[in-house]
Parts: sequence; structure tokens; C-alpha cells
Amino acid sequence: MTRQTKPRQIKLGAFLPGGGQHIAAWRHPGSPADGATNFAFHTELAQTAERGLFDAYFLADNLSVGLGGREGGNAKIAGFEPVTLFAALAPLTTHLGFIATASTTYEEPYTLARKFASLDHLSNGRAGWNVVTSAGDDTARNFNRDKQPDHADRYARAREHVDTVKALWDSWEDDAFIRDKQTGRFYDPAKVHDIDHKGAHFAVKGPLNVPRPVQGHPVVVQAGQSEDGRRLAALSAEVIFTAHQSLASAQEFYRNIKARVLAEGRVPDHVLIMPGVAPFVGRTEAEARAKYDKLNELILPEDGVALLNGLAGGTLDLRGYPLDGPLPRSAETEGMKSRQALIRQIADEHDFTIRELYQWVATARGHYTVVGSATQVADQLEEWFHNEAADGFNILPPWLPGALDDFVDLVVPELQRRGLFRTAYEGRTLRENLGLPRPQNPWTASRSSLQAAE
Repeated sequence: MTRQTKPRQIKLGAFLPGGGQHIAAWRHPGSPADGATNFAFHTELAQTAERGLFDAYFLADNLSVGLGGREGGNAKIAGFEPVTLFAALAPLTTHLGFIATASTTYEEPYTLARKFASLDHLSNGRAGWNVVTSAGDDTARNFNRDKQPDHADRYARAREHVDTVKALWDSWEDDAFIRDKQTGRFYDPAKVHDIDHKGAHFAVKGPLNVPRPVQGHPVVVQAGQSEDGRRLAALSAEVIFTAHQSLASAQEFYRNIKARVLAEGRVPDHVLIMPGVAPFVGRTEAEARAKYDKLNELILPEDGVALLNGLAGGTLDLRGYPLDGPLPRSAETEGMKSRQALIRQIADEHDFTIRELYQWVATARGHYTVVGSATQVADQLEEWFHNEAADGFNILPPWLPGALDDFVDLVVPELQRRGLFRTAYEGRTLRENLGLPRPQNPWTASRSSLQAAE
């Protein structure tokens, strides 16, 4: 069976912050309290994900501390910078991809392009860049600003930033380096190019001082469900992480993005949509439910309230409101608008109290939480996969390492039994395993066209 006719299979990312996803994960008796900054623990997680044949290890990132209000709890207020961590983990793995978050709001295209190109070389082609537009005034104050740029401006900068980074990755052609000791020719000057970019936000001459990445471009990943986020995804993303609470919501997003991608002249199958799923897995549903209840019992109310305030953009003052009463309204901010709306939607649809709401979002901040046996979890994934809601999933184990072990040992074999997931890696690069094409260098393509016309 050729690669082109091989049945479509689920792609899996593993979102593995060392401190765990759930706001109280670090308090779990089976989790190391210092997991966020424990390199040996991150090594264990990476190797478990590779044993489970995951496509990639994904890490979000923050550019401020966020004491008391950081998503995921206090275990995430301080940790490793993702690219640095992944450069250290790459030699300890063979096939697992590494998708690191980096900000278009506060990083310059040149420095970002060179560090991701370096990670791609160090990992032999397993790097991915999660493009984010950093929100929050606390973050802005760490970068010479008093307040965050508004939502539209952040996304306008992001579009130009991504285009500039890609141009820098292409500034060296694949065969530019000759390295001939006999002739003394180290590189071919005709195959290295200034990019001479001048735009509204950046002026970058180039070329990059790192060779073209092994994958051509590290895989470009994006997360965001606002109108601006969808527009950016359709223009440039190859993998999209998204948050949905229902099949219908996931289907609307999936169909909308695929239509936008097609309208931009891109191939819809080359843009993979991977909703976040936080699984509590047991050998029975009762066992899974007990794991869910045990973790929620560890939430400190002040942490739960701080989490809701953070997700609401810092405008939700719950002082004086009873925890067993309804969630009050809050003003929309210039922060994560789609996540603010999703939290409100969850509260309204389930008629949750403040306490019930923070217990529900404590696991995955609005991503889909599934509680059940391996069969029940696989049923949910299969339903979304076969009904235009997902090409794969970003798995958010609620606590570590136990919930990751549960998924690898119980759910992965069930997906394999159904023919929905690989039994071996297809290739050595992240692109090969995701089934994504390697971008052609535009300078090489232009030369080839000229030669063909002669």
C-alpha cells in the first residue's frame, strides 16, 4: 500500500509541562513537586511519549511569572525555556518531535529563526514552532511596555513575523554549502540570499547565519480561535491546536479552517487540526472517575479563583462572591478573547457554580476533558476523528507521569487495535511522521523554472 492510499490515522501531540496540566497536579502523591524544573523528569516524559509513538512533545510558554494566577497553578510560574529544554532532550530521543512556543509579539524574527533552525539541525529534523501572540499587561511590562498591544495589532505583527522567519529559513538553499577542502570553496555565493524585508513592523536584511533547516522549515503550529487567529492559521499554520467542548463546536472550527485554507490556495490536508483533550483513563469508568475526583480534591480554592480570573483576562474579581454561587459577568479584555468566551460558555451551558467551574477547567482550561475507560476514551477520539472535527489530538495528561502512562499503556493499544494509530513511526522527521510536505526553497524553484524555460 502506497503512502498516498494509506488509511488516514490519528496524529497525537503530548502537552507535557513538568508541573502537570491540572492546577493541583503538583500536589498529586505520584508527581514530583519539582517537576517543572526537573530535567530527569522531562527526559522520562519524552521517552514515555516516544514509547507511545506520539508525533511530538509540545510545550506552551509564558514570558511573565503570574504569581497566583498562572494557568496550571503555581507549579508553572517558573520552568525551562522550551527551545533550550528541547535541544537537551533531542539527543535522548530518536523520533519524537519537539514543538516549542515562541512569541511574535516580543521576539525578533532573526533571533527566533536562528534558534528554531538550530533546534531542527540538533534534532535531525524534529522541530516545530508554536506561533503565539503574547497577551497580558504583566508580560508587556517585562518588555519595555506599560500595557499589551491590542489584539488586532498583535496579529498584524504576527503575520509579518511568520513571513519574515520563513524567508530567513530559505535564505540559504539546501545545497549552498560545498565544503570542498581541495578547492577551498566552502559555499556557493549564488545560493545564499539577502531577504531585504521592509514592512510595517520589521526591517531585516538577512541572510540567516544558520543553514537551511533539515525540514526546510520547522513545522509551523498555531493556536487561536478568534477571527484574527483563524485568519493567521489559514495563511501560515500547518498544525492548529484548538479548544472545544463539543463535537458541534469542533466541527464548525474544522470546516471553517479547511475552507479558509482552500481559499488561500493551500491544500487542506496539509493543515492538521488537533483539539486539546485531557483524559482521565482507568480500566473502568469508575476507576477513571475516582482519579478525577481525587485530583479535584487537591485544589486550593484561592488557586481555583485565581485561575478563573487569569482566564477572564484579569478582570474577574470574585472577592465577596460565594464559591457555590453563579459566575458573575466580566469585561472583555485585549487578552485571549477566544478563551474568555469559552469559559463563559462552559459556565452558562452547565449552569456551574464558581467552585464547579474551576473544578471543571482546572484540568485543561477549556479543552475537552474525558473521563472513562480506554474504550470510552477511544470512542470519543474516534467520533471526532471520523466526523470532521479533528485530524488528531493534543493530549493534555492532567498529572504526570501517571496520566501519560495511562494513555500510553491503555488508550494507545486500543487505538492501534482499531487501526486508528500507527504501530511504528513512518519517518525520522516531524514532517514525515505528520504526513506534511517539505517546503521547496523559492530561490531554487525560481532557478529551476528559468533553466527549464531556456
